[in-house]
Amino acid sequence: MNDPSAAEQKPGDFQQRVRIIAGKEILLDSEGFLWHVGDWTEEIAEVLASELGIGRLDEFQWTVIRFLRDYYAYHGRAPMNRDLKAGLGISLMDLEALFPGGIRRGARRIAGLPNPRSCT
Repeated sequence: MNDPSAAEQKPGDFQQRVRIIAGKEILLDSEGFLWHVGDWTEEIAEVLASELGIGRLDEFQWTVIRFLRDYYAYHGRAPMNRDLKAGLGISLMDLEALFPGGIRRGARRIAGLPNPRSCT
């Protein structure tokens, strides 16, 4: 990462960019998703949430984020809608309403999971 302004390419033509978030140098794709799941911290989640218009993550939002991360760590992929409903005991409509951008563009981004477009 010699030149943070230099864009690199990844399959799917996602450009990378480097940002300093919560004092840590982070590589993001062009849509603001973390490039490496392991770079995620709760402090980074708070910054990403703030950028989406969430003042402060509430306890249930944290529950969703932790569920997403735990599921990804165990299964190597993000949960399907049925897994979210079963694991969290809430309707998809209610889950979508918890995060600007819904589950895919909001919760997954805050949780540090890969961009859904790169997972096709």
